[in-house]
Order: sequence, then structure tokens, then C-alpha cells
Amino acid sequence: MYQLPDLLHLMARLRDPQHGCPWDLQQDYASIVPHTLEEAYEVADAIERGDFDHLPGELGDLLFQVVYYSQLAKEDDRFDFDTVVDAITRKLVRRHPHVFPDGDLYGSPELPRLDEVQIKQRWETIKAEERAEKAVAPEQLSLLDDVPHALPALSRAAKLQKRAAQVGFDWPEALPVVDKVHEELGEVLEAMSTDDPQAIAEELGDLLFVTVNLARHLKVDPEDALRAANRKFERRFRFIETTLRTRGRPIEQCDLAELDALWEEAKKQLEAGR
Repeated sequence: MYQLPDLLHLMARLRDPQHGCPWDLQQDYASIVPHTLEEAYEVADAIERGDFDHLPGELGDLLFQVVYYSQLAKEDDRFDFDTVVDAITRKLVRRHPHVFPDGDLYGSPELPRLDEVQIKQRWETIKAEERAEKAVAPEQLSLLDDVPHALPALSRAAKLQKRAAQVGFDWPEALPVVDKVHEELGEVLEAMSTDDPQAIAEELGDLLFVTVNLARHLKVDPEDALRAANRKFERRFRFIETTLRTRGRPIEQCDLAELDALWEEAKKQLEAGR
């Protein structure tokens, strides 16, 4: 069975200037990013579908992305894969003083442990220290500094709101957020009446942002909720396509009333078959 050193060797061979793969030799950090995001979503998709037979392959694809960046960095004399492993191990030991009280990965697990309140307090302190270390100018340090810009917009909105909530900038409960959703929807309608594309886009963004806030207050991950809604839409739309195909009816020739009736039928049949 191949091991991690074999994968690292394979990556080096793919990037060999004389004998490597032409496609791999053309890649750089930026060109690999879309593949990294895609592979991460494919891992999430396999888990959500319970497809554990294919999960090792998807995890391997994701691991390969880390190996790829490490090889590019090694070629630039920046760092290598061992540096990546060292960095994440050091960070996780530092972030888990309740597991590694003396900061030693191989230290005794019998040392006194922190309780849940102490763990949370220590976690926030550690995160603040890490943000301070990364800050170019400490006086410009913000709670929002290390929320990645590359996150999906829904996930990033939730993280930004969660950070702001740490210092009390938040609604105390969900019902006021519902009122804000209605308010933002009214502003979308007002923007629509002006037929101003820029205003409409801005107000829709505000509506989406506050909807994420509602999801957060209801302890629902907005990204997970939307992915589930996407899957539900796909199942129902495929039902419509299959039904029309058996009836010999091209979907393009159906009016909205017929499609809507089939949509309701899909809801009943698919929900009954859960």
C-alpha cells in the first residue's frame, strides 16, 4: 500500500522540469485554488450523501491539494510539506491546553484538566493572541481580521456575525431578527419599484445577510441549509423531468401552471417516500 512519502515523490515527479507532466508544470498557487475549493465541496458532498465508499478517494483528492501547494512552495524555497505538518501540529497543541496542559504533544495525559468554561476562555485568549501575531499594525487589530475572504459568502457572513456577537454586537434572540428580515424585504420591494439594479442588488445582499443572522440565532448552518434546499430542488425538478418524459411531453412545451402542478405532485410523492 502506498504511503505519504510515495505521494510526495509522485508530486515531485509531476513537477520535474524535464520529465514531468506539462499540465502540472503550468500550474501555480492561484491556478490550483479553484480545484482546492471543488475538492473540499466534493468531500462535503460525499459525507452528506453518506457515500463512505468513495470518501477515501475524495479525501485523497483534497490531500493532494495540500501536497501540491507544498511542492510549489518547496520549489520557491518558501517551505515544504514537513513545515505544513509542523505548523498545524504546533497550532493544535497550543489551542488544546485542556488536552496538552504542559504544551507537550507526548506529555502525560494525567495532568490537571480545564473545565468547559476555562476551555472556552482559554480558546478566545489563544485566538486573540494569534490574530495579534498576524496583524501588520497592532493598533489596527480587528476581531474580523482572520475571517477568510475566500469562504462561501453565507459561511463568511455567519462567521463575521459570530465574531461581532462576541463583544455584544448582536440581537439577544431570534424574534427581533425576524422583524429585521421583514424590514429588509420591504427595502428590496422599494428598490424594485425604482427599477435601480444597483439598489436592488444592495438590498438583496442585506436581506441575505440578515437571513444568515436568523439562521445563526436558530442554530442552523446557513451553508448546510442552502445545500439541503439545493438537493431538495434538484430531486423535485428531476421528478418533473422524468414524469414529463414518460408522458412524452417536452418540458419546453409545458406552461407554468402544468409545471407547478407537477411540482406539487413531486412534493407529495417525494416527501411520502422519505
